[in-house]
Amino acid sequence: MLRLMVITAHPDDEAANFGGALCLYHARSAETCVLSLTAGTAATHRGDAQSDEALGALRRTEFADSCEILGVSRGIVLDYPDGQLDRQDVQRVVGDLTRHIRVFRPHVILTFGSDGFVTGHADHAMASVFATLAFHWAGQSQRFSDQLGDRITPHRTHKLYYVTADFTLPGRPPIALAPATTVLDIAPYMDTKIAAFRAHVSQSPLRQVFESTMRKYEPRELYHLTASVDIQVEALETDVFAGIVEHA
Repeated sequence: MLRLMVITAHPDDEAANFGGALCLYHARSAETCVLSLTAGTAATHRGDAQSDEALGALRRTEFADSCEILGVSRGIVLDYPDGQLDRQDVQRVVGDLTRHIRVFRPHVILTFGSDGFVTGHADHAMASVFATLAFHWAGQSQRFSDQLGDRITPHRTHKLYYVTADFTLPGRPPIALAPATTVLDIAPYMDTKIAAFRAHVSQSPLRQVFESTMRKYEPRELYHLTASVDIQVEALETDVFAGIVEHA
């Protein structure tokens, strides 16, 4: 079975930014895992939550509901502080992600680029930094060797992709997005992706902007192939597992 891991910063990122890919590969019987580094407790929109603790619990529930809609095999929310990923100990966060990669053993990882994607969010950018280091270090036995044993061994993920786009959002910080190397047709899954975002009820004030943006552009998700264990890759891909099925 092929395995796909998505590393994000907040609950709702999995739906808004990677929902099409998650639906697409669930439909193709791939095992999927989503890791959210935070519970999203610094969100401007808080639903009925009266405290950070209540908001965190609410957003974890919404994340679980979204993952069920998207067919995610494993959904995990970690406990790093929302809005403060740039202040975290790199070794600690990367070690945590490395352990999850070594346990799940994905063939492909999707995450943000260091641009922070279309919102330019600093947490998205830091998720990229941590995920990129973990992608490389998970396969190296000298990195976090204390994790290794009979059940956990080094794991080389075949490909790392950054989500990208061919548009920017008005009123957001200026960004320079990576060029698309991979275009996924998500037309059959657009409604499911939107339904998954709607599961994040606490974030409902963002729904109109999200849905209008999704409907405005072609039903596709764009990715930039950032690293690969195989140097030879196609000029333009339509499948993130292209070229690695024979290694599965």
